[in-house]
Amino acid sequence: MNKSPDHPRAARCVEMMSAEDGLLLTGNGVLLLARGNLLPGASKVFALIPDVEARGLGDLSGNVSSVDFAEMVTLSLQAQRVISW
Repeated sequence: MNKSPDHPRAARCVEMMSAEDGLLLTGNGVLLLARGNLLPGASKVFALIPDVEARGLGDLSGNVSSVDFAEMVTLSLQAQRVISW
């Protein structure tokens, strides 16, 4: 998801998450990390390192994995279905 947390699509994405889903945060989507209660329904949350660093976000929450561009591509290829928010 690349939308800021206040964007309607971001809210819709969060609403639709289930325990089996993974979520990759990119662009302004990483700003979701600055909020408390990070996606309680998602079991796997990933954040793109350059976007986290560009927005001055420090340590990631315990349930968030940082990924680089190569890992982002691998995650996309491994997913059964990719929905771009």
